[in-house]
Amino acid sequence: MSFLNPLLLLAGLGVALPILAHLLNRYQVKRTDWAAMQFLNRSVRIRSRQLRLRDIFLLCLRCLAILLLVSALAQPFMREAEAVPSGVGERRAGVVIGLDASYSMGHGDGAATRFGQALEKIGTIAEGIHPGDPVSLVLLGTKQRVVARNMAFDPARFDELLEVLQPSPESLDLDSVPQALKALAVAMDAPQKEIYFVTDMQAGDWSDRPAWLGTAFGNLGESAATTIVPVGGGADNLAITDLELVSGVLRKDTVARYRATVRNFGTSPVANVRVKGLADDITVDTKTIPAIAPGASETVSLFVHFRNAGPVRIGAELEPDSLLADNTRRTVAVIRDEVSVLSVEGSPGGTGGASGSFIAAALRARGGAAAGENFAVQSVPWIELPAQELAAFDVVILQNVPEITPEQALAFESYVRAGHGLIWFAGDKVDAAAWNKRSALDGVSLLPAVIEQTVNTSDALGVGRPLDPGMPDHPVCRPLRSLPEDLLSETRFRKVLQVKPAATSSAVLSLAGTAAPLLLEHSVGRGQVFMFTTSADSAWNNMAVTPVFPMVLQQMVTYLTAREFETPRLVGDSLSLSYVEQPDASEAVFDTPSGETISVPVREHRNQYVAMLEHARESGFYLARVSLQAPGMPVAVNVDTAESDVGCLSPAEVARAFDGTDITVAQSEADLLDAVEESRAGRSFWHLLLLAGLGLLVVESLLANWMTRRPEGGANQTPPAGAKPENA
Repeated sequence: MSFLNPLLLLAGLGVALPILAHLLNRYQVKRTDWAAMQFLNRSVRIRSRQLRLRDIFLLCLRCLAILLLVSALAQPFMREAEAVPSGVGERRAGVVIGLDASYSMGHGDGAATRFGQALEKIGTIAEGIHPGDPVSLVLLGTKQRVVARNMAFDPARFDELLEVLQPSPESLDLDSVPQALKALAVAMDAPQKEIYFVTDMQAGDWSDRPAWLGTAFGNLGESAATTIVPVGGGADNLAITDLELVSGVLRKDTVARYRATVRNFGTSPVANVRVKGLADDITVDTKTIPAIAPGASETVSLFVHFRNAGPVRIGAELEPDSLLADNTRRTVAVIRDEVSVLSVEGSPGGTGGASGSFIAAALRARGGAAAGENFAVQSVPWIELPAQELAAFDVVILQNVPEITPEQALAFESYVRAGHGLIWFAGDKVDAAAWNKRSALDGVSLLPAVIEQTVNTSDALGVGRPLDPGMPDHPVCRPLRSLPEDLLSETRFRKVLQVKPAATSSAVLSLAGTAAPLLLEHSVGRGQVFMFTTSADSAWNNMAVTPVFPMVLQQMVTYLTAREFETPRLVGDSLSLSYVEQPDASEAVFDTPSGETISVPVREHRNQYVAMLEHARESGFYLARVSLQAPGMPVAVNVDTAESDVGCLSPAEVARAFDGTDITVAQSEADLLDAVEESRAGRSFWHLLLLAGLGLLVVESLLANWMTRRPEGGANQTPPAGAKPENA
């Protein structure tokens, strides 16, 4: 037998209190001989013996009552109580229930979803819990949410908690599950503890689990009676895994092409998959994919016509299937009336020089007069750069500019840090030493790389190297990735700058057959800087006279004029709202997709002010506002489609996953009932001891009252035989 609170057994020393009181009440009576009292003394001696026996008897009852009460408070418990009669003691335990609340639990093959099956399993577990037993219930996802912590079990209240539970749009962070369940079990005050983990056992989570995770679950089974309760289902599921802008400019009265990727995570082919394109919840385009093979992905182009300026909620949506959470993908586009571009030319010729003409033509390509209205391009020679107000332009393009002053370098750094874009082109007029010095001013690198030397990349016939077709999945590269390889190879580069990229930069375009970067990018504050290692005119390449140049340049300008809230986030990510200067309001406001309003304090961070909402719990469009009365900007939050692979382990695979551990797997309801019964082999006796202790106190009180009243009835007893009363 063990005790839940063994230190309380020290209170058993309190049994000495009645004994001490008894000893203190003993006193010696002063003896005075008196002949007349000889017969009375005999009676007193007889009565004294009776009183002593009474006091000792009551003392024993008090001591025994104290020992029983102390033992009850120490909560004795017998873990192996098979030999104890069934009516003796209670089978009580503290229960921790971990419920997988990831969105895959919303998958349903028919009327019932996996989450509904899980709630039924929890109901079966609850049938074996006694009222008053401590219960903890936690929803497991990317982040754990404790619904009940050490709650005294009440069936009606527990059922009310279960009725309002729903699966979340989060993924399951399986690595954190053992620690979360163990922490709840350790914090529970119970003689015996049970842990139940109800999950769909997704194959993607469990098949390639690391060794340490298996050890963590094994240790969990050693610390408490642990039962895994799988809920299964089919593997069929379609999901939109990506929605991206492929081409077009985000301007008023233009059309942009978005590409939606649909993946079949199931084991059967799916035919006639219908995809809707949405703009502000209105269907603007519909496409049908003839068939998607098992495990394959297909893409469709959705065209959106922007008729008004302002933020637009863009979405792609599938028809309802067995799992609704991943049927929609969202993004945000901020539509402008026009984009102001400042083109600074270092080549001879001044305004409208060769490179400036190529830039203007590329930005106005494929649109005629309408496109010209969307891009307001102002070209100036580099000697007039000091007279320009940079903040009036969305993007600045530097073409073959020999150098800039330290003041201009600081101005460009502040300009980009505020959220604007800078595009830098090389050329024969560029002073490499001056740019390297100015770019690294005050320890802040303006350009993504250090310029080393000019390199000739043409062959003996004077033909330059083409672009490397292996491009990253970058927004600037997306239009080029749809071009045929033979058309892409027509773009040739005869001369480039050899550079040393900064640690913070990334290569966007490269030359084929070499590791030489052609286009690099890095972030400065809220803005971006692009660096071409070739020229913007035909002096070093033929890019300016091919379709590649307008496609890349327009895509770059669209990318640079985007804001941080236009980038989609995932459920569980943080949402931020940045300020260049300290705002008047001390709090920003985020409206969730469900309509809840959350206030977030504005804090200073890295020379700017940021309001950050930690852990977005919902999928959909949030609305970020600088204050409660200010207009908001939408932020798209999508689910992590890693959870969309809803295939589950087979019963045999589940059993093998926990071989060699103390963990029980309950595949069926009968298995679950047996697991609950077997995990409660111990008995708790504190209720019996408490009742026995209280009962002894009541008996002792009644006996003491009865015994103290008896002498009153014997006051007129007949004197002993032979005794003669004396006259006064």
